Amino acid sequence: MMQWTYEGLTVDELPVDCEGFVYLITNLTNNRKYIGKKLARFKTTKPPLKGKKNKRRGTKESDWRTYWGSSDNLNADVAALGTNKFTREILHYCPSRGVLSYIEAKEQFDRKVLETDEYYNGIINVRVGGSKILTEHFKKTLL
Repeated sequence: MMQWTYEGLTVDELPVDCEGFVYLITNLTNNRKYIGKKLARFKTTKPPLKGKKNKRRGTKESDWRTYWGSSDNLNADVAALGTNKFTREILHYCPSRGVLSYIEAKEQFDRKVLETDEYYNGIINVRVGGSKILTEHFKKTLL
């Protein structure tokens, strides 16, 4: 199983305050790349306990350890060539979903992923609202 790396180091656990991460997957045979985002945890909902009304909500770790992106072409190449022909690199840890979506789209636009065949990305799908968390995050990272 190919490991994720961050700044050259193997990632076994995500930071506690990490809501998700933006990543780069590179095909080592032809240098094609894929930029995407992955949530660290999924929300779970269980039925209420006997005699109670409220559903029980919680989180569980997502499938980030085994995840290979949502691109059909990329996944077909991974299946055909094998995972050892690819690198999986975490570019940014993100503290919120808003920051996650924003940074993923920014990386995709900055790298012009739709304007070249160098990337597997076929769509940039983004909905980001301005928020206090987003503003605070960029104040911290730009200083």
